[in-house]
Amino acid sequence: MDFDSQTNLPDIQKTPDKRNIAIDRVGVRKVKFPIVVLDRADERQHTIGNFTLTVDLPSEFKGTHMSRFLEVLNEHGKEISVQALPSLLSKMKQKLKAEKAHVIVEFPFFMEKAAPVTGKTGMMQFDCGFEAQINGDFSVTMFMTVPVATLCPCSKEISKYGAHNQRGWVTVRVKTNDHVWLEELIEMIESSASCALFPVLKRPDEKAVTERAYENPRFVEDMVREVALKFDAESRITQYSIEVENEESIHAHNAYAFLERTK
Repeated sequence: MDFDSQTNLPDIQKTPDKRNIAIDRVGVRKVKFPIVVLDRADERQHTIGNFTLTVDLPSEFKGTHMSRFLEVLNEHGKEISVQALPSLLSKMKQKLKAEKAHVIVEFPFFMEKAAPVTGKTGMMQFDCGFEAQINGDFSVTMFMTVPVATLCPCSKEISKYGAHNQRGWVTVRVKTNDHVWLEELIEMIESSASCALFPVLKRPDEKAVTERAYENPRFVEDMVREVALKFDAESRITQYSIEVENEESIHAHNAYAFLERTK
């Protein structure tokens, strides 16, 4: 029986496992912790991260030491920045004696947006995140979900009085070779839609966004392709996936499209 040298208590996690099956990722999920992300307008934005922290587990060990993940996270102080992820992963590897370390952090990101006519401002939330790992080299992927408005091109073409529209959700995963603002990705996505969403709209704004959507009909296929064109034109983006889902307003199903590409 293995014993912890500090407490003289049995260390069950270190006991041998005879099934000879290594585990790719083992660790902790749904760990809430304050983080700081770069903000184009205000330089830094304080928000709350939802962390998944994992390492690989060799076949000979029964389990990992879950408390050590939290120890590493708390060693970074009262808040952690995205720029600290390489250090966090290296310490996870060291403390848990692992070959690979992996972290996913999801967080709400806020942008101030002005209405198109009246200029009324409000805060818009976007669900964003980073997935990073050390498996020899360090790599990081940005991801986010952006809500948009879309108007059906088919409905517009065949209808006498208008066209149906709906809220869509664009989820992207992006790898880059240089810094890209979260706001830049959001703007690329919103400009590909029939119309962006806004937190505050007065009547003149409602008129403007309704007419803008009518002038820019989009299928989910159009949305995927329009975002892809913008990502292709951005040299800092090296790899991406785009997923679009529309909550159809007159159908009992959702419309869906997906595209993945390495440049």
